[in-house]
Amino acid sequence: MNQTFNPSGWKRPTGYSNAVSAEGRMVFVAGQVGWNADQQFETDDFASQVRQALSNVVEALAAAGAEPDHIVRMTWYVTDKKCYLASLDRVGAAYRELIGRCYPAMALVEVSDLLEDRALVEIEATAVVPNA
Repeated sequence: MNQTFNPSGWKRPTGYSNAVSAEGRMVFVAGQVGWNADQQFETDDFASQVRQALSNVVEALAAAGAEPDHIVRMTWYVTDKKCYLASLDRVGAAYRELIGRCYPAMALVEVSDLLEDRALVEIEATAVVPNA
């Protein structure tokens, strides 16, 4: 079982934890962008691409025998921080729907571009599946 930690005296973070501990089998999910299983983008809407990228993370986890609540770390790469901030309500709703109330250690980085020209976000994750 994963445990989250936030130093006493620090303001509680929103949507992530400052530290996570876990024991078990590690699963590393490569950066997922907002395209479908055929590697086709269906939208150029930021929040919709986030939803698809998160769905792709969940599917990759399932293929490895892991679940969203096993996620201990995520890194998000976005091409437009302002667009991310303007979409927080929809991004948060998609996150809670697909990932749940799992708040891993997380970083969000604004980048100038991603490899896929239409990609607005790329999300990578690390999960730890508890020992049986």
